[in-house]
Amino acid sequence: MTWDEVVALALALPGATRGTSYGRDAVLVRGKMFVVTGKEPDHIVLRAGLDEVEMLIATDPGCFYQTPHYVGWPAVLARLAAADPERIAVLLERAWAGHASAAQRKARGL
Repeated sequence: MTWDEVVALALALPGATRGTSYGRDAVLVRGKMFVVTGKEPDHIVLRAGLDEVEMLIATDPGCFYQTPHYVGWPAVLARLAAADPERIAVLLERAWAGHASAAQRKARGL
């Protein structure tokens, strides 16, 4: 996957907009980041629940990981070269739903 493909998936969600988070390219909903470029050009940071972070790292460590900076925070890093587009789409929707309004979730059928 590429960042542009991630952005296209994310922007398909109701109310999602391009922006920045800590100076990096990001996609936001209601002004809150749910996916942002990583420090490495082929990595992303996704919002995710702590239990989900553990599960992602355990089931696909070739794609998902955390650096010490993110341990204990609701975010997981993903290597785009190893990412499954369908799985990333599901994770983007979950991350988006965590910050979306009730009306936005309803528009998405959630």
